[in-house]
Amino acid sequence: MTRRAMDIVASAAGLVVTAPLMLAAMLAIRLESPGHPIYRQRRVGKDGREFDMLKLRTMVSGAESMGAGMAVNEGDARITRVGKFLRRWSIDELPNLVNVLRGEMSIIGPRPTIQVQVAQYTDRQRGRLAIRPGLTGWAQIHGRTSLPWSERIELDLWYVEHRKLRTDLVILWQTVRMLVNGDGLYKGATGGWHGPHDKEAA
Repeated sequence: MTRRAMDIVASAAGLVVTAPLMLAAMLAIRLESPGHPIYRQRRVGKDGREFDMLKLRTMVSGAESMGAGMAVNEGDARITRVGKFLRRWSIDELPNLVNVLRGEMSIIGPRPTIQVQVAQYTDRQRGRLAIRPGLTGWAQIHGRTSLPWSERIELDLWYVEHRKLRTDLVILWQTVRMLVNGDGLYKGATGGWHGPHDKEAA
């Protein structure tokens, strides 16, 4: 209950503070390319419950059906100029705060993934679904999308089994450093998940 109360306060305050930035970003997205500025994708949350995760659109409309699908690498031609900037500073993830306010996500936790990935979890890996997915997490500060998928899952499982306030404070501090440095934005040669059609949830 304490964590949930903190999530509500943090997400509500974050939405108020970042509202002008999100509105400006939405306008820039619409001016550069056609399509809705908010991107919705079905993700899997706590206990396997699905929800629509919200992000600012950083790619051309219909990008999922082009090229590498949901796998995104640096220099991807589907990323718009505005989208490149939004991704660099993780501004595209600000609408996740709405998901936190709704109770679908938390500020800190494993990043939510898509059903096709969850379907391949082992029984042990399903422990990743024991808590709400987060905006940032233990795996995020240790390499983000540049990590091999199996390593990301292991890091998330470690957090689920050992999470405490001190760990959360470390994650928040390291997340700020990560955003400034731009670490792990793209999966590169070693990161990402390999499965049907090589689709990935970032």
